[in-house]
Amino acid sequence: MTTPPLPFFVYGTLRPGEPNHDLFLRGRTDSEEPARLHSAALYDGPGYPYAVEAPGAVIVGELVTARPETYPQLLRELDRLEDYAPGDPANLYERVELRVTRDADADADAEADGTSVRAWVYLAAPAVTARLRTHGKLIEGGDWINRR
Repeated sequence: MTTPPLPFFVYGTLRPGEPNHDLFLRGRTDSEEPARLHSAALYDGPGYPYAVEAPGAVIVGELVTARPETYPQLLRELDRLEDYAPGDPANLYERVELRVTRDADADADAEADGTSVRAWVYLAAPAVTARLRTHGKLIEGGDWINRR
């Protein structure tokens, strides 16, 4: 089974201006556009955030489309960064396919029209999610960059 070349929805240290953006994404993307993930909330982690399913909540981030020639390697590197391996019960994150919404009010980009697109999203793994819901610190407004 081959992995479909979906864009990535990034909401934390992979966003522009954050440390992992330059390390992993600079020069390897075709586009980066503002987007939102609905029905998910953001929790503060040890230097990085976790996304957790949460009806009514919204996470602010970017929809990142990798260059086709960089996609396979980038997918492997992001899985490693996010401590994700398919089926591993020790995962910190699970990579799941979800729908994200392009920001309708972002610049004058013709594609930034509020449409919904499928993307890879790294959500907190089940054990991490349970701990966050009980003891975690919710990031109000769902925006990692503007959390302070």
